[in-house]
Amino acid sequence: MLYELMSCKQYEPMRARDLAVLLQIPSGKREELHKVLDILLKEGKVTISKRGKYEAVRKPEKDRRKQTEKQEKKEKTGLGYKKGHVYTGTFISHPRGFGFVEIPGEEERQDIFIPEEQVGRALHGDTVQVTVQKEEKNGRRCEGAVTRILEHGIEEIVGTYEQSAGFGFAVPDNQRFARDIFIPQGKAMEAEDGDKVLVKIKDYGRGGKSPEGIVTEILGKPGEKGVDVLCVAKSYDLPMEFPEKVANQAQRVKETLNEGDFYGREDLRDVVMVTIDGEDAKDLDDAVSLTKENGLYHLGVHIADVSNYVQYSSALDREALKRGTSVYLVDRVIPMLPKKLSNGICSLNAGEDRLALSCLMDINEKGKIVSHRIVETVIRVNERMTYTDVKKILLGEDEAVTEKYRELVPMLLEMGELSGLLRKRRKKRGAIDFDFPESKIRLDDSGKPVEIYPYEQNVATRLIEDFMLAANETVAEEYALLGLPFVYRTHDTPDGEKMEAVLEMVHQAGVKVKKAKEEISPKEVQKILKELEGMECEPFFARLLLRSMKQARYTTQCSGHFGLAAKYYCHFTSPIRRYPDLQIHRIIKEHLRGKMTEAKIRHYAEILEEVAGQSSAMERRAEEVERETVKMKKAEFMKQHIGEVMEGTISGVTEWGLYVELPNTVEGLVHVNSMRDDYYTYEKEKYRFVGDMTKKVYSMGQKVKVRVEQADIATKTVDFSLERED
Repeated sequence: MLYELMSCKQYEPMRARDLAVLLQIPSGKREELHKVLDILLKEGKVTISKRGKYEAVRKPEKDRRKQTEKQEKKEKTGLGYKKGHVYTGTFISHPRGFGFVEIPGEEERQDIFIPEEQVGRALHGDTVQVTVQKEEKNGRRCEGAVTRILEHGIEEIVGTYEQSAGFGFAVPDNQRFARDIFIPQGKAMEAEDGDKVLVKIKDYGRGGKSPEGIVTEILGKPGEKGVDVLCVAKSYDLPMEFPEKVANQAQRVKETLNEGDFYGREDLRDVVMVTIDGEDAKDLDDAVSLTKENGLYHLGVHIADVSNYVQYSSALDREALKRGTSVYLVDRVIPMLPKKLSNGICSLNAGEDRLALSCLMDINEKGKIVSHRIVETVIRVNERMTYTDVKKILLGEDEAVTEKYRELVPMLLEMGELSGLLRKRRKKRGAIDFDFPESKIRLDDSGKPVEIYPYEQNVATRLIEDFMLAANETVAEEYALLGLPFVYRTHDTPDGEKMEAVLEMVHQAGVKVKKAKEEISPKEVQKILKELEGMECEPFFARLLLRSMKQARYTTQCSGHFGLAAKYYCHFTSPIRRYPDLQIHRIIKEHLRGKMTEAKIRHYAEILEEVAGQSSAMERRAEEVERETVKMKKAEFMKQHIGEVMEGTISGVTEWGLYVELPNTVEGLVHVNSMRDDYYTYEKEKYRFVGDMTKKVYSMGQKVKVRVEQADIATKTVDFSLERED
């Protein structure tokens, strides 16, 4: 309604308070008006002038012409949704009542907007039929109405139990699930008021009734150690325990090897090798060895032979496929395999005989792999090393550490040389390196965050990354050329339209870019990142370039990896924590043993599409839940610092304000409405705000002092205000 009001010819631009008076909004409700205005700003439907006046966006003639051409193209190619037509998709709810319907396989089109009054009884995640009521036109999104619910997408909800006389309600943590769930008497498992609970929905509600459910698990009380992370994990349906059958099967796996296990394997127990991992790692699935003679490096990447213990279609295997990956949360790991395997017989523990699949590569002094062998082996790791110690040795930072590992130092120094050669060669072909530091969060004994800091790659982490990439590419190339069914890790070329918009912004920032509406190459992205180095806007544009790219995924077709500029790539090196690696180990072993019959080829061809799809989906879920728990702990940490002034860097500039990142990686928003010392104009092309009277500029990469105003653990957000200068 606000947007339509501003779109009227009679409308004169006005401030928020004038709109409130015009619409007779009482002072107690004006915060809601600001929130709606913020949404309209965020969606680009309205703009705010330097005087703080709002008006609907009127596209310039050039943009309108472009939009018309785009619309005509859609109509000619049949890409646009047609009025009156019915489509099936997934309903994505918004906490404010409206929503969108995502149509599968229609990435070229925008999602269909569903106004609040047309949502009906649809709930977040439901599969619905939607009838188009307004076609996409003049930049306005296609609108529709939910006409039928085909399947409910969410069966369980995590929420807070609220006790009433004789019954209760569960208030969902997921703000997109906009309905409280009625809990009948006797169905609450003795949950107390305020408890965090897991609820199974039994009835989704009809005729104005609330959805109804039963409490299936009491997760704990808010504030108890680990309950917050557990709630997030449960809300993503992450399995916290292994089924009894799986646990029993893991218990039956023997803990040591005997001579019979070595049959048909190459014995590499006399080869000097090490594992290099983080201090707290317990599932060690890769070891490395290196010798050098006559200018040739002999690199061995030795990977735990997990498939020897996890047989196809066993209870262990089915559970591993269901999980897809291990999930690393801020206070726990949810493993793909039971600890008896992942930390025991499958882990390449120093001094223990272990079964492995080894990729043995010969590499020349230009970093080119000139020959290789993939073999089943038995190995014995000499030393369990950490990234910290290897870094100290390679950089000569600690004589005591160097002395402690003096027998391994020559090999480690040669590994450092080879790592540099491999990286240089990869960079030369155009591989892109987005080196964003990870956030590391240290918790105290009660699970409260006490320190957040950036964890950046170093020479040791890069060394292992370079060796693993080399093995992954080598294995992928061999099996692609053999033409056997396989699971590849692919990364498609970026979407042209998305990338063109980013390149336009980069161009306006003063960086030369090739803009010829042709497919961009990894080399060109690498060149742009090089040009941006040292510029204030570098972190912003690097993130923007990354976001404009497609997500890597698992596929059965070898279509290459854009980011690595690699023609062949797979995941071979982490079978303890990734299912695709475990799956291709089976294929490799069948081939090595000469057992890849026509029947086996047909079998793998039938199952691998599902394996690739499931693995990609579970990887997305893991990334999302990991990100959510980190954001939650960051908000909890900043809650302890309300009112404090800190220095940060402007990491993003949007119509609704400035994003500021602190040195500890926490990012917060300075809302435009809080910038009250002047009227600020948002200059979209230059990604900056300029003060009307003071001419003060706030732009990308600029250092600013901010005050911590608010930190909301529920929404996982942090709000700042700019600290006024003297």
